[in-house]
Amino acid sequence: HTTQVKCRLAAMQRDASGASEEEESELSQSENDDATWVSWFCSLKGNEFFVEVDEDFIQDDFNLTGLSTQVPFYEHALDLILDVDAPRDAGLSEEQQDSIEAAAELLYGLIHARYIITPRGLAGMLDKFKHIHFGRCPRVFCQGQAVLPVGQSDIPRTHTCKTFCPKCADIHYPRSSRHANIDGAYFGTTFCHLFLQTYWDLVPPPPREQYVPRIFGFRIYKKERAPQQQQALAGGARGGGGGGRGKEGGDGVQQPSD
Repeated sequence: HTTQVKCRLAAMQRDASGASEEEESELSQSENDDATWVSWFCSLKGNEFFVEVDEDFIQDDFNLTGLSTQVPFYEHALDLILDVDAPRDAGLSEEQQDSIEAAAELLYGLIHARYIITPRGLAGMLDKFKHIHFGRCPRVFCQGQAVLPVGQSDIPRTHTCKTFCPKCADIHYPRSSRHANIDGAYFGTTFCHLFLQTYWDLVPPPPREQYVPRIFGFRIYKKERAPQQQQALAGGARGGGGGGRGKEGGDGVQQPSD
């Protein structure tokens, strides 16, 4: 009799556990269905640098001035971002749908660059900055200083995203390759500097130390470059390094080792 009771209790526990897992799965599916395109996009792995742009900001035509000429499938992409089921989306091929999804990412990124220089956008980025969502400066003497995302150009598909350190006032590649592949125009050239002007109390003092090269404990004497070397270096700089930008090797930023 005791064995039968134990078996019944075990079966009841299994049924309860299975029902609980099913309810959690249904709840998770329901939450995914209720999520907006913007929240879904910002939750993707590798998109941690983005904040969610307010819907009313996106719906204001003034904030989107000039973007229709930069983004293909503009109307379709905007409908996708705003979760609008437009009749014009019917009958599109799979290739066109893929193009619209790519256009939506481009459009959102350009809207994002405009949003993060508004008071609400700055406040959203401040929260991410305080929680080190953008990473830390790789320089030793910056001692883990929190960084900000920055673009080297406001024109899309020109440079990838970099991070700006307010301590050493230099830019670096993000540590994650996912972040390093984001278009720098999605953050623009203005944001990080406006951010530090707005929250000036967060600007740290410059590093107190600087690395000193030594050989057998002695500091290396820096010789002045010969005039021929200086001219060669100046000519190489004017010529763009003689090999194009490649993987952005000519933009003045040191490539990461990995």
